[in-house]
Amino acid sequence: MLDDLDGFWRRMRGGIADLERCEPMVFSCVQTLLSEAECFPSALACMLCEQLFHGQPASGPLRRLLLDALARHPDICQSAMRDLAASCERDPASDCALQVFLFSKGFVALQAHRVAHTLWRDREQRFSAQMLQLRTSMCCGVDIHPAARLGRGLFLDHATGLVIGETAVVEDDVSILHDVTLGGTGKQRGDRHPKVRRGATLYAGAKILGNIEVGAGAVVAAGSVVLKDVPAFATVAGVPARVVKAGALPPALSARLA
Repeated sequence: MLDDLDGFWRRMRGGIADLERCEPMVFSCVQTLLSEAECFPSALACMLCEQLFHGQPASGPLRRLLLDALARHPDICQSAMRDLAASCERDPASDCALQVFLFSKGFVALQAHRVAHTLWRDREQRFSAQMLQLRTSMCCGVDIHPAARLGRGLFLDHATGLVIGETAVVEDDVSILHDVTLGGTGKQRGDRHPKVRRGATLYAGAKILGNIEVGAGAVVAAGSVVLKDVPAFATVAGVPARVVKAGALPPALSARLA
């Protein structure tokens, strides 16, 4: 559904036009926000610039930094489309992709990280990457180290309080609720953060600590503290977390991982 950037941009413009009739105040704000946007990448750059650096001129250096990163790394926009689709599929509160694009701080934080990660990989722009990390933390309450490796099709529900450390890996199609930590134990250096495999779900307040693995399709219950590997497709809960359910992949997750 959301694999065509140009097609989505046309649908997005149509959705914005519909706002003029039913919600003129929102229409005016969105028109101002996206006045310089000519395509989906430039719309994404405009949105990030406004959300993270409110008041900066649309033609200023910050927007140029974002546009340059999106131009050099078109995979960022493809990942953004997958993230939009994930929110629409998994969040019952999401009515449409335009709503997610405009109002989801989890989506904002994800795309800001994707830009920061590309800047981090270019060692000459690591200060720019850390500036984006700081602004995302201040504006969205989400702190993701620019070096962390995140897959596509991610859904960050609410996102407030999410912390992802430097050497963490989050694969495709993972869902993460608010106040989750993918952190270190304080006893390690080097590769010291969790690896979350495809299709896992981390519920609110879960703390996953150390260089451990959360297997594909696994579920970490709310408030759990995970200190050792979680088997694929298992559900863990408690402090410390223990396996409380093991078995077949749920039908909804089966479709996601197909």
